[in-house]
Amino acid sequence: MANKPRAWRVLLTGLLLAGCAGEPGEAELRDAVGGLRTAIEQRDASAVEGALAEDFIGPDGLDRDGARRMAAVMFLRHRETGVRPGPLDVAMSDGYATVDFTAVVTGGAGRALPDAASIYNVSTAWRVEEGDWRLVSAEWTPGP
Repeated sequence: MANKPRAWRVLLTGLLLAGCAGEPGEAELRDAVGGLRTAIEQRDASAVEGALAEDFIGPDGLDRDGARRMAAVMFLRHRETGVRPGPLDVAMSDGYATVDFTAVVTGGAGRALPDAASIYNVSTAWRVEEGDWRLVSAEWTPGP
């Protein structure tokens, strides 16, 4: 009989951990944001598209395919691209999240200094799809 309370605690702990494992949390969201940054820096338009939800919407009605094409054009214009985000302001909800940050975006021909650099204020919305975070919407405006 002395083992029964311990067995229940072990079972209850296992159930709680199994329930938590079903939905990705903030660490996985931050990894998804980092993965999108990596896709941009590696000039991989297909990987950029892969991070986006099917119903992605950006500025001026930009859709998922348009975002892929925009990335591809940027990669053609600049041999090197970079994204340096500031601190991420993350707000989590049940299966949804927002991530806001300021980013420096650079592009260049591979010289010591980039040919172009811009600062943007970025607001994004994410949701869990089939166990992964996908970017649902993004807005960016010129920063300070």
